[in-house]
Amino acid sequence: MEPLQTVYRPRARFDLHATVGGFQRGPGDPTQRSSGGVIWRAVRTPAGVATLALSQQSDGSVRAASWGSGSGWAIAQVPALCGGLDSLDGFDASLHPLIADAHRRNAGLRIGRTDLVFDAFAQAVIEQKVTVRQAFRVWRRIVTWHGERAPGPIVLFAPPASWRGIPSWSWHRAGLEPPQSKTLVHAATRVEALERAARWAGTSEMTPKCVDSAPPDPQFGTTSAVTDPLLSFPGVGPWTAAETRIRALGDPDAVSVGDYHLAHHVGYALTGSRVDDDGMLELLEPWRGHRQRVIRLIMASGAAEPRRAPRLHEEDHTSR
Repeated sequence: MEPLQTVYRPRARFDLHATVGGFQRGPGDPTQRSSGGVIWRAVRTPAGVATLALSQQSDGSVRAASWGSGSGWAIAQVPALCGGLDSLDGFDASLHPLIADAHRRNAGLRIGRTDLVFDAFAQAVIEQKVTVRQAFRVWRRIVTWHGERAPGPIVLFAPPASWRGIPSWSWHRAGLEPPQSKTLVHAATRVEALERAARWAGTSEMTPKCVDSAPPDPQFGTTSAVTDPLLSFPGVGPWTAAETRIRALGDPDAVSVGDYHLAHHVGYALTGSRVDDDGMLELLEPWRGHRQRVIRLIMASGAAEPRRAPRLHEEDHTSR
């Protein structure tokens, strides 16, 4: 089958692997891999399944080819995936020397979006309250065991209906705890509501005032009591809601409050000392509208507090 092809030409400096490579969930991710300078992605689009191959050329352009029934959607979504909708308007890197230097060194870093809300949500739920290696291992096992082969050498993310049918023992064997698996199964029965909730405000700026002005939706509960519709889903807190919007919608301002390490990283990078979540939000306030961008630049800068204790022990629940 001949692929659909296109060439995406970014309007500004762009780094494909720094931007799109971040969607890969570990080196063994069955749904995305990098080989020979080419990023391969398997996606279940609204139009069908597709495999997407991306490679950056010497002139900065990105060649894209896609196979499968959803190839048209995948090709049309390439600019958004590569951060083409990401705007630097209002971002001032000069407010802190570390951010200024990181921005200069990583000028091609953009915030891309997949526009696949359930996929992003499932990844975020799997990554709740565990180490990165544990989360990547669970993702790899679940997708490998219950996904399907996409066109080419890559595995496709399972449809929501399949997630509803995964037996409890398979979740357990993969290493996922019951609260997280129940959250995923519940969300898989309400995919349209999940999609509406994630896209409802369009930004991370949600206040009680804007909630009260929104049309009530019985699936979200009482609107006056919920500032973010995603939080009405069982098992979903601010961290999961933020991570879902960052990955699916490329929210440049979302902050994953509640992360085990994030506040420490931000505090150390900007002040040389640890802070809690409230302290992190205070430090990031001057960049409101671009707080996620600042976080990514901090991570790209390599600024990290010296390790003073052993790594967090990974709990193994699969033997129970």
